[in-house]
Amino acid sequence: MDRVALRGLKARGHHGVFPREREEGQTFIVDLVLGLDTRPAAADDDLTKTVHYGIVAEEVVAVVEGEPVNLIETLAERIAQTCLKHEGVQEVEVCVHKPDAPITVPFDDVTVTITRSRV
Repeated sequence: MDRVALRGLKARGHHGVFPREREEGQTFIVDLVLGLDTRPAAADDDLTKTVHYGIVAEEVVAVVEGEPVNLIETLAERIAQTCLKHEGVQEVEVCVHKPDAPITVPFDDVTVTITRSRV
């Protein structure tokens, strides 16, 4: 299976279990790896035979900016399901970064990574 990756998609969301997270929001960063067969698109040099990653990026940002959830696990699942709606995408790996998580000790990042497929 071929891969199309989008790294570092940034959007502001209001996800989290604490009132401050819901009220103020924070930046979330999303990395995606889409699994699909790119051979038909490459053979015909035809965008309609592959995934339009610009559209996927816009849809993922809309999910992050959309309805708040408590857990980034839930956010990752919603993003994965959005990606799998694209006909050619057979599987997706989603990594959601929450670099401003409300943690009381020094840290670089918090991430949740999931993999989902049509099978």
